[in-house]
Amino acid sequence: MKLLVTGATGKFGTKVVENLLKTVPASELAVSVRNPEKAEALRARGVEVRQGDFDHPETLDAAFAGVDRLLLVSADGDNETRIRQHANAVAAAERARVGFIAYTSLANAKESQNLFAPTHQATEEAILKTGIPYSFLRNNWYLENEISGIQGVLAGAPWVTSAENGKVGWALQQDYAEAAAAVLSGKGHENTIYELSGKVLTQEEIAAALGSVLGKEITVQQVDDATYADIMQAAGVPDFVIPILVEIQRSIRVGSLDVESNDFEKLLGRPATPINEGLSQIVNGITQN
Repeated sequence: MKLLVTGATGKFGTKVVENLLKTVPASELAVSVRNPEKAEALRARGVEVRQGDFDHPETLDAAFAGVDRLLLVSADGDNETRIRQHANAVAAAERARVGFIAYTSLANAKESQNLFAPTHQATEEAILKTGIPYSFLRNNWYLENEISGIQGVLAGAPWVTSAENGKVGWALQQDYAEAAAAVLSGKGHENTIYELSGKVLTQEEIAAALGSVLGKEITVQQVDDATYADIMQAAGVPDFVIPILVEIQRSIRVGSLDVESNDFEKLLGRPATPINEGLSQIVNGITQN
């Protein structure tokens, strides 16, 4: 049995591989990375390191050769780029006759109005068309995505948002990584969809949880999108990033991440890490660096 993880040197992929190595012999694990030099530490532990670049489909044939179970970790970038890259990866998996594809998708991907949904809709559809057994891991939202806001609060700023009452099912990357490892290495996950979400919370609720962790009251500043963009610009956020951040706020506002589910419990035997505990981990990580 050969398992392969793409994007294995990224933040999420690294956590998946570490979880797999707790239960899977290194000899059964391979990783596909653009730059194999970055995975030398894994090679030293007995993991097979293969060079694979989603922008160069010819590299993926060798990367996916002989793979029984593939974890396709969604790439970074704009929707157009990611759709093309993922299509290349799925086509290569089909050519290589991969036996199972797990894919890190997005909450309620098929019907979602989230700005990132087009990538995941197209990729899920491409995987379905191959007829290869699959599992769609519809990850809600990384709690780590809020690190810049948490850093702002630590510096004395309010919690700024234009998401109004929109709710998010935040969970730690570690929770999502454990779930992905469980599906890739486990049995009985063929042709499944898992909605992986923590307890859904509003901006006020996450700010209150953060206040509890820090032992202080945090002001929530609800603004419109234009004001939110101005505040981000004043905080030094690069101009090209600001429209993306505004779109994320809109995506939350329209309810695209308000997806309740107990699928973490199905895969991990426990719910997602409680929000206060997750925030404590992140705050400790920030203050110790």
